[in-house]
Amino acid sequence: MKAIILAGGKGTRLGNLAKEIPKPMVKIGSIPLLEHQINLLKRYGIKDIIILTNYLSDIIENYFKDGKAWNVNITYFKEEKPLGTTGGIKEIEDKLTGDFLVLYGDVMLDVNLKKLIGFHKNKGSTCTLVLHPNDHPYDSDLVEIDKNQRIITFHPKPHKENIYYKNLVSAALYVMSIGILKHIKKGVKADFGKDIFPEIIRKEKLYGYNTAEYLKDAGTPERLEAVKKAYSTGKIRRFNSENKRRAIFMDRDGVINEEIDLLHKIEDFRFLPNVCKAIKKINESGFLAIMVTNQSVVARNLCSIEQLEEIHKKMETLLGKENAKFDAIYYCPHHPDKGYPEENPKYKIECDCRKPKIGMVKLAEKEFNIDLKNSFFIGDSFLDILCGKNAGMTTVGVKTGFGCKDTKVKPDYFFEDLNESINFIIQEPYRNYFKKINNLFLKSKNKKPFIISIGGNTRSGKTIFSNYLSQKFKELNKKVLIINLDNWLLSKELRKKEHNVYGRFQINKINKDLSDFFNRKEIVLNEYNPLYRQITENKTNYKLNDKDIIILEGVVALSSKELRNMTDLKIFCEIDDELLKKRVLHFYSWKGLNKEEIETLIKNRREDEFDLIKKDKNHADLIIGSFL
Repeated sequence: MKAIILAGGKGTRLGNLAKEIPKPMVKIGSIPLLEHQINLLKRYGIKDIIILTNYLSDIIENYFKDGKAWNVNITYFKEEKPLGTTGGIKEIEDKLTGDFLVLYGDVMLDVNLKKLIGFHKNKGSTCTLVLHPNDHPYDSDLVEIDKNQRIITFHPKPHKENIYYKNLVSAALYVMSIGILKHIKKGVKADFGKDIFPEIIRKEKLYGYNTAEYLKDAGTPERLEAVKKAYSTGKIRRFNSENKRRAIFMDRDGVINEEIDLLHKIEDFRFLPNVCKAIKKINESGFLAIMVTNQSVVARNLCSIEQLEEIHKKMETLLGKENAKFDAIYYCPHHPDKGYPEENPKYKIECDCRKPKIGMVKLAEKEFNIDLKNSFFIGDSFLDILCGKNAGMTTVGVKTGFGCKDTKVKPDYFFEDLNESINFIIQEPYRNYFKKINNLFLKSKNKKPFIISIGGNTRSGKTIFSNYLSQKFKELNKKVLIINLDNWLLSKELRKKEHNVYGRFQINKINKDLSDFFNRKEIVLNEYNPLYRQITENKTNYKLNDKDIIILEGVVALSSKELRNMTDLKIFCEIDDELLKKRVLHFYSWKGLNKEEIETLIKNRREDEFDLIKKDKNHADLIIGSFL
């Protein structure tokens, strides 16, 4: 297969950066952008390259010559007058046979060309356009595809006001068959995107290849700087689909937008606070941003597939205005319960995609080569959390929407909302603490189990930190057990006025039970439910067995001498008064208390809990600050 590189541009937008060289010769790292493209083509066995030139063409020809230094064959065609993106290709029609690639010389890219060409051939496509969502769809030429990836519409900029569009943009990389050339007039200046593709969409098979790989126009100083940064960090190469990618999967209703029962009207879709900001952070991080949502409104016949997709177009358009995007959106329109007169029987079926089944996740894994083990699933219900666990991901619950109040399955982490979740995932604020703690564990050598106590006031981040330590130690193949001291808490109806924090936690019973536990006696407790402040019927069994690490986590973990004497490492999670009050307000609001009730609780707890627990800091070997 031959490749054509369009390298005739002046680089006017680059100003002085391309004053004395053609635009494709700007350096990325130590070599020109054009050389990166040639190296990519060679990597995938494409060695017959035609470069179309115009402005300062001699610089390109003198640098690359016939291409032998790169083990490729390069020929040139110089346009005497610029003919847009199509004219030069028409002029070399006699040199082309079969399928060929077209690259734009100012686009930095690293794409799995073998996979792209395979897609083109499997579809029997006349022309395949590489597509991707971008973070500025409002000023981009947009494309729509059907469920078979065939292109059905082009939406050239500028876009009409109050119309919503899917965020899918041509990335300036094509696989073409020779048949496309019959639609180009010789000697006439024209552009593929504006003139040719929209004209032939009904006459030829045009397909869209959606990818999250790196393709970026380096045609302005700002974009060139972004490309250079991406190259220096290795991001460009990492994003090639040959490499596994990490992803953050998100539910829609109650996580992205306000929870409205069976939302099916476009006017009812409204983002939750800070969601666009959170998704933009994902886009900048290197994680893929993927939405996975059950939408039984279609099966219930409340709306059509087309109407559902209009809602998603609204979401994508509004996200784009905030320079954010989803890399992919998956939805399940099905529901298993049949027999209702108003239903849409086509979608009332048992399927593999409805959460908590993992059909949508597995499809995303296949399409984007996702590393599920090192990916995250964020949701507000047990269906989301169970789906994430079934797929082997780390799960994150949020207090928005349904708030993970259905306690059938517990998430690995639990945060206020999407934005707080994303901050934790991306920042990984406890990374350095873990390194320090792991070094202490390694120095303990034959000490087994290594016992870590993590105490501190309520809402100080103890559970998050404990779960993070556990996850990281398990990645090192260590056997870890977390003992949650909340399971010794009295139910709210058994608490008495004279009880302070030690009485509520039955600290004497904790001391005795844990002493028995470390003497190899099994502990069986009824689990505590923090939402209802009740002991439940669910049993929790703690067995020492051959654990490498035991983590004792709870408000009173450092409060008694007996507990401290059992421990190898004592950690205190610190929180300032203002943040403590804010978090307690949010936490008890999630539990259903009103503001007055919460204010009273804070006032009572300050003396008999908060101030007492603060003193435990004096017993700590390590003090952890709040990451927020």
